[in-house]
Parts: sequence; structure tokens; C-alpha cells
Amino acid sequence: MCKRFLIAAMLVALAIPAGAQDARLFRRVVKELASAKYQGRGYARGGANKAGRYLEREFRKVGADDVTRQHFTIDINTFPGTVKMWADGHRLRPGVDFSMREYSPGVHGEFPVYVIDTAAFDPDRIFADLDRPEYANAMVCCDFWFSYKHRDVFSRLQKADGAPNAGLLFTWAAPIKFFKAYGHRVVDKPIVWVTPEAIEGVSRVKLDVDNEFLSGYELFNVVARVDGARHDSCYVFTAHYDHLGNLGRHVYYPGANDNASGTATIVTLAAYYAAHRPEFDMYFIAFSGEDANLRGSTYFAEHPLVPLEQIRFLFNIDMIGDDNPALYCELSDAGMPWFPRFEAVNASQGLFTSLERGELAANSDHYPFAVRGVPCIFLENQEGSAFPHYHTPADNIRTVRFDSYPGVFKLVTGVVGP
Repeated sequence: MCKRFLIAAMLVALAIPAGAQDARLFRRVVKELASAKYQGRGYARGGANKAGRYLEREFRKVGADDVTRQHFTIDINTFPGTVKMWADGHRLRPGVDFSMREYSPGVHGEFPVYVIDTAAFDPDRIFADLDRPEYANAMVCCDFWFSYKHRDVFSRLQKADGAPNAGLLFTWAAPIKFFKAYGHRVVDKPIVWVTPEAIEGVSRVKLDVDNEFLSGYELFNVVARVDGARHDSCYVFTAHYDHLGNLGRHVYYPGANDNASGTATIVTLAAYYAAHRPEFDMYFIAFSGEDANLRGSTYFAEHPLVPLEQIRFLFNIDMIGDDNPALYCELSDAGMPWFPRFEAVNASQGLFTSLERGELAANSDHYPFAVRGVPCIFLENQEGSAFPHYHTPADNIRTVRFDSYPGVFKLVTGVVGP
């Protein structure tokens, strides 16, 4: 070890007492990642990759023995340019009153609004009405969940040759959400999510929205390693550092809870294990492309930098910047024998009122590993005061909560053990 790294390791050791989490480091990383510098850690303006380079530096600073990148590419639809909407001449706010569906094309023009009568739902009448002159090139408006129940009809309304409407307006109760999961393609017609209050009684809408489709866009996972005494197996700690990026030139999604909080947690875990050398190798993987449908973690699981069969256990930490006294979790089938250990550590240290176990789902980066037989757990703090803000511009440093971080840190380190 060179002198510079020896000094760094000594400073880390002095800063972190045994068994303790570094709350100051946690807060600093969350604040940095949620800042305007990274523009929501999205793709169109390079925010995700800028955040990845920042994390490389942080892992090195806290004493990781090796930090490397794993590159992969995605196709993704984005909205970094003009995103404007008016309802009967009233200007609506992007990210507050409306958002674009992630696979929507751009749209420019003024359109009549055709509101679907859900009480007397009649598909034949809808298509007949859309042929009438007063509804020429209309935006069809309906509650999103109603449209979801009648996907056969609405999939036809989304196709260029399915109906003569210009696009769709789906109402969604505030706070309005924005997603990226299915943005790997662009559909025929624009789809706008709008709050019921913003569109109620409106007869015409005007839209001025640019989209930019990025093909073969390069991202990277950041993989840090802290060497243990043994190299035949390892523990893995994961979190995604990317987020939603921009909705127009002036709106970005800070993602303080989702998922600067989880990313900051694995940085502090790297600092802890660099200062207190573990028995086994420890890997800390900050994934990109999670909000684009788990692309980074899927790529890693398909091209592992450490053999999957050598992973003793994987901890995926996502959205723990909240204040619910209970902690949500999901486990893989291979991870279930570890659950009593989690419950015992939680009970003995009085960390959370309960560990609420849900069904395994493809909702975060543990999933590509779970389906490949890796023992793993997904930790998330749901339904606290920060939770309503996820996937909105209000998920920022003012709304994120730091209450659950100490408990998550102690739970993870307690399960791993000395």
C-alpha cells in the first residue's frame, strides 16, 4: 500500500468507530447527488454519468481497494427540451400539473378534448364520435386506471392507424408521476398524464413538447471492492444512482430519496469495511439504468465481474430516505433462510418496529440476481413522509428524511457480522 492510501485508510479508521455509521458522509452524498449539478441523474444531459464519476471518486476516498466501471448501452426516450402545455389558455406546470408518458413522441399543436364517458362506456360510440368534425384530431381524455382496465380499446387509440385522435390525456391524482421504465421505444401518438383538476371542464389543449430518442447511449455501473481476508466468496451491496433526469429545460427530478439515499448508504458501508477489514471480500455496486427498467443490474447479472455463485448474500438498498418506523423488504427464494437472522438482529437492537416482507417483484436491482438464484434482500422504507414525493420534482433535499439510515446500516452490518 502506498503512503497516500495508508494515510487515507488511517483517517477513515479514526473517523468511524467500530459498529457505527457515518451520518455526516451519508448526508453529504445525498445532498450532492440531489443537487442541480446532476440534473436528476438522467441520460439526456449526462447527469447519470457525471454522478457515476463522482461516486468513483467517493469510493476511492473512503478507502476501497479497487474501483472500476462496467459499461453498457441503452436506448431511451427523453424530454430535455421544450415541454409546455396549456388548458383553455391556462399554462400548466410540467412535473406538477402534467407529465409525459416515457414512450411518448413529441407533440406540437392545439387540439380539442374528447372526454370518455366511463359511466356509459361504449367503444363503438367513441370511435364514431372521433370521426365527427368537432373532434377531428382530438386528444382523448380518460382516467388512467380506467384505461388500464380497457387496454384493448386504448391500445387501438394509441396506434396511428387505430383511430383519428391526435393522442391521449390520462388523468392521475396529484402528485403527478414521471417514469422511464418503458422508454426504450417511442409509440405513435403522444400520451400525457395530467391531474384531474388541471383538465376538468377543459375543451381545448395546446402542447409544445420535444422528445429526444437516444440510441445506444453509454452508461456504466461503478464497482468498488474492499478486500477481505478470504477471496473465495463475497458479500455484495447494491444501489442505483441514476434517476429520471429532466422534463423540459427547467424541471429536473432530484431523486434524493430515490435513490441518492441508497447510494449514499453503500458509500458509507464501503467506508466502514475499509476501516474494519472483513473476513470476506466486499463489493459495492452503484448501478445505472435502474429507472430504465433495471438495465444496469441486468447487464451485471448477465456479465458478472464476480461469479454469482460466490455471492454469499446481496443487499439491495433503495429509497431508505424516509421516516416510517417499519422497514419493507423482499427476499429471493435463496435468501429466505437468512430472514430469521434479519429478524433477530432487528429485534436485538430495536431498529425497526417490524420487517414487513412483500412478494418478490421486478421493482429494483435485486431482481435480476434473485431470479438467478443469488441469496438477496431488497430494503426500502415505504409510506413515510417522503414517500409521496417519489418520482416527482419534490423528491429533494428538503423532503428526504434521514431517520431510517442508522437502522438500515446497523441491520446490514449486524447480519453480515464481524
